[in-house]
Amino acid sequence: LWEQHQAAFPESEQHYGWGQIGLHAARRHDPQALAWFARAGASRTEPQLLWKARASLRAGNWLEAYRTILSMPEALQEEPVWRYWKARALKAMNAAFPANVLFARLSREIHYYGLLAEEELPAKLEARPLSYKVTPDDLKAAESLPALQRALLLRKLGDAGNAVAEWNRALGGLEDRLLLAAAELARRESWYDRAIYTAERTRETHDFDLRYLAPYRDLATAYAQDNGLDEAWVYGLMRQESRFVDYARSVAGAQGLMQIMPATAKWIARQMGLKKNAHKDVAKPETNIRFGTYYLKRIFDSLDQSVVLATAGYNAGPGRARGWQAETPLEGAIYVESIPFAETREYVKKVQANAMFYRDRFGGASQSLKDRLGVIPARKIKITPDQEETAPLAE
Repeated sequence: LWEQHQAAFPESEQHYGWGQIGLHAARRHDPQALAWFARAGASRTEPQLLWKARASLRAGNWLEAYRTILSMPEALQEEPVWRYWKARALKAMNAAFPANVLFARLSREIHYYGLLAEEELPAKLEARPLSYKVTPDDLKAAESLPALQRALLLRKLGDAGNAVAEWNRALGGLEDRLLLAAAELARRESWYDRAIYTAERTRETHDFDLRYLAPYRDLATAYAQDNGLDEAWVYGLMRQESRFVDYARSVAGAQGLMQIMPATAKWIARQMGLKKNAHKDVAKPETNIRFGTYYLKRIFDSLDQSVVLATAGYNAGPGRARGWQAETPLEGAIYVESIPFAETREYVKKVQANAMFYRDRFGGASQSLKDRLGVIPARKIKITPDQEETAPLAE
């Protein structure tokens, strides 16, 4: 249609039209996306640039990915995602030195791309900061802060909303050691989401045990083992779903530590052969973790035992995760980067990065994040957008 009618519009609008067609084609993983982007010329919006870069990665066109990233506004180029992919493109084009400069800078940052960048370096240029442990003096200093005292008292009185607001306001301007002491106070009160939120605000001094809390360890370990799942992955997912708030409830109605929808809970209980009303206990930690790990295992087995596909499937549904596979095998990190749903894309990144930090904390066999993401196998069957899921969504 645009081919037929574009001549009736100014040249700038013709280019915009092809850019929009390219954008939506890229989101649908249509191999023609790059050809349509080419007809848009140099005039492209930020969403068009982002999806042109993703389409280039998915097509294995590193030169086009590099050029597209360079054409982004400076603020976008400075985001960790595009610094990482710019470095990957440079490395793919045999420009190792500038690539390693970018990787080295990224490797000092505590997130998904920091982990991936560290793995790309020929050798660690700088060790990740050691974990600091709060001292008794640090705790006394935090306990003496009136705003934190008010927040803890409001929570005890059942005023959760004002307790969180008071707590968050109290953190403004605190130096790292006081932030970690405040996080430890929250942990001791089983206020896990505030403990994590507070520990994540540090700039130079960190405590990874506080950032990656592991409450309910006895339940999670037992049910992960029962289902043959990686415990670090289960914790990475649970941390992202609820921050270990056992009474968490989403707007859509998902409940508990692993955020399970009521319909999903009913389906799981039926599959497990449990009594008729067993699903009604889904908000309780033991039932929630038992159901969540069972469901995760079912998705994992149905999606080629890929942690990336299963994580995406847990968030967006197994049918969608399958539909995003390519016609040929695809690097896991590129599959993740080209997930059309922003929420699911960021969710998968955070869950997998969480799992890496939990693996460091729990010990056991080491594995790089790149190996964890693996290679996503080629799609076996054609998936239509309205295909029914194999089970109700977890969330």
